[in-house]
Amino acid sequence: MSPAMGQAGAPTKKQSDALNAYSKAVSDFESVLGQRRAQINSKQPLPNLPGQALYLARIGMMSAYKDLTDALPSRIGRPNKFGIPPAYFDADKEPLLDEYRALFDILEAPPANAQKSDTPFKDVVDLATVIARAKGLDTTNAEAAGRISLGLFFAETNGNQNVGNGRSNRYKGSFQTGPSEDHNGRAKWAAIKASIAAIDPALSLRDDKEEARVGNLDHRFNHWTAVRDALMNEHVDLFPQVAGIVKTLPDPIDQMKLFELIQIIPNPTKSALKSGNLVSYRISEPTIMGYLRNNSIFAFGRADRAKTSATIREILDAMWLFNSKFERALSKFDEIKAGKRAEVSR
Repeated sequence: MSPAMGQAGAPTKKQSDALNAYSKAVSDFESVLGQRRAQINSKQPLPNLPGQALYLARIGMMSAYKDLTDALPSRIGRPNKFGIPPAYFDADKEPLLDEYRALFDILEAPPANAQKSDTPFKDVVDLATVIARAKGLDTTNAEAAGRISLGLFFAETNGNQNVGNGRSNRYKGSFQTGPSEDHNGRAKWAAIKASIAAIDPALSLRDDKEEARVGNLDHRFNHWTAVRDALMNEHVDLFPQVAGIVKTLPDPIDQMKLFELIQIIPNPTKSALKSGNLVSYRISEPTIMGYLRNNSIFAFGRADRAKTSATIREILDAMWLFNSKFERALSKFDEIKAGKRAEVSR
């Protein structure tokens, strides 16, 4: 029993049940982490979707902790290095999440034949910016499209290029696209390639070289073509709305979150944008709420999981697990901008 519980007198049954459930969830998470580490170290065959059990165990631990802090608010502890709200995560368990991330880095390592880029972050910004310009955006809004797209790269892959997916056999590569999405993006790119060449001949030449380099390889495992095709598949259709999105959501991280929702729930997000009242648009379809939960939104604790609907504003606020990734993206974007300014001044 924690000191706080002792000071408050005997715990209620609800509090005891929550504490026991949390202890079990921690034990379960430790167990699956240890099992997967042992399998990897001994080169044993891994199960299909080897990251799924890890993901569910992490969700289980954080959910149980949120239920515990709901039942006993005094258990809310100090801030943690991951930026997770303390009501959802005990900072003493940071080593478990470190191991979780390390295992996923192994499980999602790029295949041996993947074609990496020496400038992966700049590639994302350059491609998104020129695509936005081809769609008619001015310099300021095209830059915003580049910044937002870099956030998507961090959200989807933690900033790692050409990665696999420990939880899916379908989504892979630098933007975690499926085969049909990649093919659709390639077709859309071909349709605007002439415009791209007119706007930025050097980038068009780079594109030609990457196309020749990738050959018959899955385009999702060449960083350049993976980013290009993913942006062209879905996000390009929203680029003309960037000015309005920036006005409605002035916080750059909110802008990134909205575009990430295009990855997770594309049709409802597009409907919200068309509604004329983006932040108040309410989503209530059970299937869509399930997609959100499967991406760590409203996934932790009974209270969150009980939600049957949410506005876009509530969804953006609930995407706190993405915050640290988007903050890294903003920092990297500022570095890229500073580098471009230095080149211009020389």
